[in-house]
Parts: sequence; C-alpha cells; structure tokens
Amino acid sequence: MIKTLQDQHPRLWRLLEMIPGLLAWSLIIFPLWGSFVIPTAVAYFIIAFLLYWFYQSFKTAFLGIRGYFLIKKATKTNWQKKYQKEKKTNWLEWEKIKHVIIIPNYNESKKILEKTLASLIRQKDIDKKQLIVVLAMEERAQDAHQKAAYLLKKFRGKFGLLTAIFHPPDIEGEIKGKASNEAWAAKKIKERLIDKEGQDIKLFTVTSCDADARFHPRYFSALTYFFAKNPNRWLRFWQAPIFWYNNLNRVPPPIKIVGIIGNINHIANVQEPDKIFFNYSTYSLSFKLLDDIGYWDTDIIPEDWHLFLQAFFAKRGKVTVLPIFLPTSIDAPEGKTFWEALRNRYLQCQRHAWGATDIPYAIIQSFKHKDVPWGKKIFRIYKIIKTHLVWSTNWFILTLGASLPAFLNPKFFQTAMGYNLPRFSRTVLTICLLALFVIITLDMRLRPKEMKKYGFKGVVGELIQWVLMPVSTLFMAVLPGLDAHTRLMLGKRIEYKVTKKYDR
Repeated sequence: MIKTLQDQHPRLWRLLEMIPGLLAWSLIIFPLWGSFVIPTAVAYFIIAFLLYWFYQSFKTAFLGIRGYFLIKKATKTNWQKKYQKEKKTNWLEWEKIKHVIIIPNYNESKKILEKTLASLIRQKDIDKKQLIVVLAMEERAQDAHQKAAYLLKKFRGKFGLLTAIFHPPDIEGEIKGKASNEAWAAKKIKERLIDKEGQDIKLFTVTSCDADARFHPRYFSALTYFFAKNPNRWLRFWQAPIFWYNNLNRVPPPIKIVGIIGNINHIANVQEPDKIFFNYSTYSLSFKLLDDIGYWDTDIIPEDWHLFLQAFFAKRGKVTVLPIFLPTSIDAPEGKTFWEALRNRYLQCQRHAWGATDIPYAIIQSFKHKDVPWGKKIFRIYKIIKTHLVWSTNWFILTLGASLPAFLNPKFFQTAMGYNLPRFSRTVLTICLLALFVIITLDMRLRPKEMKKYGFKGVVGELIQWVLMPVSTLFMAVLPGLDAHTRLMLGKRIEYKVTKKYDR
C-alpha cells in the first residue's frame, strides 16, 4: 500500500494541522488578556482588522457589481458563434471536444438527480452528443442499482453517453465521500473511452458535479470555447460562480443570509486580481491534467481545493483557475424542521472548514517541490491560512474586540485611543453597511424569476431578515468553522456526512 504524505511525516503533519486552531484561538483570546497587559497593542490590532474588513467589504461590493455585468454579458453570448468568428489555426476543433460530467451521489433522490440531468439536456449551442454523463453511484447505498436503472432508462439517448459506475464499499485506505467516489468513476470511464476505445484524452474535459447542481444552459458551450482556444488548456481549471438558488426561499432566514453573502462573495472570489483563487464545489478541468496527477486523493474529505493543490505541485506551479461567468445553482442546506435545517447547515459548514487539512499538505509539498517558485507557494499557503483564520475569528474581532479594552481596563478607556476605539469601530462598520446594501441589491437582481419576491411586503420581508445577520453569521458560519479547526487542533476527526437534499 502506498504511503500518504501524512503517513510519511506523521509528527510534522500533526503539528501543522494544529495551525488553524492555534491561530484562531490566539486571536480570539488576545483582546481578553491583552486588554490588561498591552491595551494599546490590542487597539492597533483591532484598528488594523477593521481597516482590512473595510477593504474586503468594498472590494467584494465592487467585484460583485463588475461580476454582475460579466454574468449578464456571458448569458447573452452565443459561444459557438463566437468560436466560429474568432477561430485560429491553433484552436481545437469544436465538434471533437467532449465533456465528461461526473455526478457523485449517495442518498440523493431520483428527483434531485433528474433535475441535474435535465439541466444538462437544456445546454445550448452544443451537440448533446459531446456530453458524457457518469452517474457515480455508491454500491453501499441500498437503492443504488434501482435508482441508476431508472435514470438510465428515462434519459436514454439524450447524451453521447449516459452510464452508471458503482463505487465499491470499504476499499482500504479510502475515506467514504465525494473524492473517493468520483476518483473511481473517472478511472473507470477513462478505461472505457481512452484505454479501450482509443479516444484522445487531450480532447476531453472533466466536470466534478454536485448531485444537486443546475448548470446554466450555456455553461458547456462556454467551456468548449475556453478549452478550445486556451494554449494552456491542459493546465487549467474552470470555475463558475456557485449560487444557493435552487431552494433559497424554502430555507430559514439564518441559512438564507449566509447563502446570499456567500453567493456574492463567490462572484468576487473568481475575479481576485492576483488570480490566487481555488476551484470549489462544481468545477471543470482537462481530463489529461486529472490523469497526469493521479485523480482525486481518496483519503481526504473536502476534495476541491485539495485537487487544485495536487495539480499545482505536480505541474510546477503552472496550474491556475479561470472563471466562467455563467452561474451554477445548488441547494442550500434544509431540513424537515427549522432546527434540522440549521443543524444540516452547521454540519455542512463544519465539513467545508475541515478543508484546513490542506494546510499541512500544502506546506509539506512546498518543501518537497523545489521546482515550484517560492513566491507562488507562499501566496497559495497564505491564501489557505488567511481564508480559514478569518473564517473562524472575524465575528469575535468585529463584534466584541473594540469594546473589550475599554470594558476590561477602565484606565485605558480614559486615554484618547481607549475612548475613541469603540467610536472608530462603529463608524467603520456603519460605512460597511453600504457594501452590504450592494450585496443585497445584487442578490435581488441575480435571483431566478421564480425565486424573486415582488411587492412591498416581499421586499420589506427580505430586508427585515438582515437584522439577524450578526446571529446568523455566528451560528451558521463562524462557530462551525471554529468547531472544525478546534477538532483538528485536538486531533478529533470528523466523518464525511452528505448534506441531505429535499426534492419538495
């Protein structure tokens, strides 16, 4: 059995995976003890974080507005005609490009999967024969074969190929989850199409597709265009903004709020000026790249950022992610009851935050791969650590940080800085409400028609829910993130739990 990186360096790995938890708790408790010992240092720290938050808020608002117009432009573009108009001799032939779409699923209902397959049938400006759809079933699911047979029969003849591949249970060294399932499916479809039939792997893309994903009707024609024209196509990922729009009006306000913020954040993230962003949830890449790096590692839980890091180090830092401004819509976590929905969202967020396990992986790989420029490696590691650190600490610093030095140390409150710190904090956070207003407005403009609420009552109801934002972000984003990072710090592992989907 091949040893994993964690097996090769167990002590170093254990030390490095404690980083997010140690840093998070250090920042959270710093204002508590620092207010007594070094209150001025605490004040400067709070001011620095407030200025950072101010910058991030308005950067997100600006990139959100810019992304909105890019989305509107992309949705009106006929990508096939654009290809025909711009085609150059070094471009791939449109008709020869094929897209493998892997849909890993476990307990999702037939109705959920039907909607995903229907979104593929609605693809425009591309021959559906260019789509190869793989239902990546878990053998351990009781209804796996029955469900697959039903879907294969219903959607027979709609694509170039529709097939079901069954992932065996209890393979040694694997963690049950999305990564191991889709790795098995990708290898099996490669055996069929490339090894046996002799098709050219360089003409294929692979899309990792969440079971509830609904693709924009022009996503695959746009992917064909970008794959055909890019000379570095075999070193690229493509990422569409991910929106929680499938069921947004059914979920409780706390989940809805974090979903809306996440939607606009995702538009901003795929436009990062430094282009140091990662693929997420549902994404595409060259099949050749996936094959070159050995497919998804099967001993991890969050697979998206990890797959990028695999490719990044294997290809000497030459891999990047490019945006496609055609949103993919997925389900927000929900439940049969209000509390079950909140619990499902908490567990989903906790699982996503477990992606902090990429920190030891990235650091150890950085020392092993001397062929990757240190500048690129440092920026990637910085991005991962910063994302997880801000995730689990921002609420405490913004909500409590500015008031603690004056409250805990009355003498410091009598100084000019101690007196003005809470006022400065309130001013900055009040101005940041303008950025929040931009986010709310963009969300209302971007929602599908069936998700929009019209009339005075509908608009007022949408606005009133934002009073819950401080509580919602704490319990639906910050605490589950801190929970995951703390568990990782203490060596308490979590199991992969699929977020239950409802087909109401």
